[in-house]
Order: sequence, then structure tokens, then C-alpha cells
Amino acid sequence: MDDPQNRETLKAWLSTSPLASGNATYLEQLYENFLQNPGAVDETWRRYFESLPQVDGVAVDVAHSEIRDRFRRMVYQGKLRIANPTPGVATGDLREKQVRVLQLINAYRFRGHQRARLDPLAAMEMPEVPELYPAHHGLTAIDLDTEFDTGSLVGPPRATLREILDILEKTYCGSIGAEYMYLTDTAEKRWIQHHLESARGTPSYSKEIRQRLFVRVTAAEGLEHHLHAKYVGQ
Repeated sequence: MDDPQNRETLKAWLSTSPLASGNATYLEQLYENFLQNPGAVDETWRRYFESLPQVDGVAVDVAHSEIRDRFRRMVYQGKLRIANPTPGVATGDLREKQVRVLQLINAYRFRGHQRARLDPLAAMEMPEVPELYPAHHGLTAIDLDTEFDTGSLVGPPRATLREILDILEKTYCGSIGAEYMYLTDTAEKRWIQHHLESARGTPSYSKEIRQRLFVRVTAAEGLEHHLHAKYVGQ
């Protein structure tokens, strides 16, 4: 029979017991320390944890933090899908932020040249381009170390937002300003995009190619000077 006095006695014992729910965080950390290094916990707790169920003398539990981290990575990598997720939880937020990351990548392709360092004397005032700031797309400093799909960005298929921004800054906001998204031929756009992003805006050419490029640029400039002298104002 359920005795009210016994219930009160049990409630009073639980409220003073180290196993009370209010100590859950502390106990979990203590137990994880025990799993990693039994000698790191007090002898009293070590004897208690050692008395927990074992199989052939080996503890059957593992650190819960490792399990939680593994599940987080699986969610981020798309290997784990949560059935009927509650609206507004991390999974939905992550999908939405993934879309915003792809929008940010596209913004650099369209307007990155406006923030390129084309003035060696830094005499020109750099224009403000809000679309190139993560905050404009609803991304914050908390998202910098979160991995996202990089879409058509040339590079790793997944990278942290911090790594994606580094690629975009080097490619589109360096000493070369590339404005090509107005092209109507998709193949031409993809060709330019591939060569720019794969080289991070700084291609590495052999000595022979650099000499050939120098000769061609010099020849083009010489022709322009000749035409200007012969056909002034034309």
C-alpha cells in the first residue's frame, strides 16, 4: 500500500541525496571524468561508479558528450534526419542558413569587384556593399565555425562559413576585380568562375606563360598608342 509518510520520507531523502536531479549536470561531468580517467575522481565516487553494471568486468557505458557530438555532426552532414522536427529548432534553422550562405556566395560573384583592392595608393574610398556582409543575410559570428554545403563554389564540397568567406575574399576582393555575372552565356560564366575560384584570384603561371602574356599586353598597348596618334580622338 502506498504510504503518504513513506512518500514524504523518500522525497526528503532525494532532496538531500547527491543523486538529486539538481545535481545532474555535475554528476554527468563527474561520470565522464571517471570514464576517461578513473583516478581523476574521488575514491568514494570511484567505488560507486565501479559498482554500476558491467559486462565481463568492463563498463558498458561511454561518454555521453561523444555521442551528442557525433549526432550533431551527422545532422550537419545530412546523414541523420529528424522525423517531424519541431518548427524553429536547429534543423530548420540550419536549412534556412544554408540557403543564405549560397546567397552570400552569389553576392560576391555579382558585387565582389566593388570591394576589390584596385587602388595601390588606397586613395579611393571603398564603397559600402551590404550584400557582402554575412549579417545582411542573417548570418552571425556564431555561424562562422558551422559547416555548410558550398554549392557551385570551386573547392571543398563542405566548409565552415569562415573558410567560405576566406575563399570569397581572396577570389573576388583581392587585387583583381572580376565582373562577369552580366554575361548571358552560362558556359562562359562557369568558365570564368572556375578559373577565378580555383586559383583564389591569384593564378600561378610558369615563366614562359608570364613572358608571353607580357609580350601580348605590351603589343596591345603599343597598337593603342599608334592608333591614337594616327587617328586622334577616334
